[in-house]
Amino acid sequence: MELHLKDTDATLKLGRILAKKLAETPNPPALLLQGELGSGKTTLVRGLVESLPGAAMAEVSSPSFNIFNLYPTTPPVAHFDLYRLEGMEPDDALFECFEDDEAVTVVEWVQFLDRRLWPGDALFLEWKPSETGRSLALHAMGEAANGILHSLTPEFNKI
Repeated sequence: MELHLKDTDATLKLGRILAKKLAETPNPPALLLQGELGSGKTTLVRGLVESLPGAAMAEVSSPSFNIFNLYPTTPPVAHFDLYRLEGMEPDDALFECFEDDEAVTVVEWVQFLDRRLWPGDALFLEWKPSETGRSLALHAMGEAANGILHSLTPEFNKI
């Protein structure tokens, strides 16, 4: 599926839409984000986290320097940034979060993680160059992710 996000507000709205559906989903799939610097990855995560219960205790920022942030939302959100790990394996915390049945795991710069290590159930969001706004390709990997993507198609048309 392809989306065009005209501005930051549209990116935040997409994050809110994804948050609602992921919070309703038992064993939510991971969100795997790929895009250049400034493409909107962290903005999407901010929209997602800020719309969940408990967000008042969460300050969303790119976790580039500490590799990951855990936000005290419901469900909890584990936000990883692999930018500084290019060519290196992340520590076990990432893989433990992939296996957590209740948390939403978000990985920025997923292209730096060997594809063989990606979880089997994930929504892969790939930012692409665009002359205006942002172009985004959404790919579902696995049953839960596929169900979410299909159920949200009408919502995406409102962005």
